[in-house]
Amino acid sequence: MLTKEQGRKLIRLVRDTIASRLDGKSADVGAELKKEFSEKKGAFVTLTINGELRGCIGIVEAIYPLWQTIVHAAESAAFGDPRFGPLDKEEFERVKVEISVLSVPELIKVKSAEEYLKNIKIGRDGLIIDGDYGKGLLLPQVAVEWKWDVKEFLENTCRKAGIAKDGWSDINNKIYKFQAQIFSEE
Repeated sequence: MLTKEQGRKLIRLVRDTIASRLDGKSADVGAELKKEFSEKKGAFVTLTINGELRGCIGIVEAIYPLWQTIVHAAESAAFGDPRFGPLDKEEFERVKVEISVLSVPELIKVKSAEEYLKNIKIGRDGLIIDGDYGKGLLLPQVAVEWKWDVKEFLENTCRKAGIAKDGWSDINNKIYKFQAQIFSEE
């Protein structure tokens, strides 16, 4: 579990990474941060302006040290989210940063699709669906923001994967849940 102070450091890392890139430089991550955030973790960086999404990219698997995951996600959210053009300096002044540090995704084992409705808790769990025709992820806070129930959360995760909204009821599609520790700017 990370502390609030560590969360502030990670938000500063996001801001420094984006600012460096806007100035045509690469992020300069100090040895102290590399040491403090050396544990391999998945994470997402979400950027908003006036409450509207401006970029959200992350790495689910814990394959890189957290500092490296954050740098990559920050650059990708600001400059590589295919839903938006690259962030510019004027927007950067107004952007709000949120970081979601992920737990390891856990396969939800069920015998029938209806069991999913009992095994997912809104506000705690994020979802990943991995099917034959696509893969999609929604962070835990998304269901809360949109006031979805569990079924709506499952349907929208399917939509994000590009599969039919009732794809969650096909138990050949794998559904994973995960939790996130969230840090955001005030």
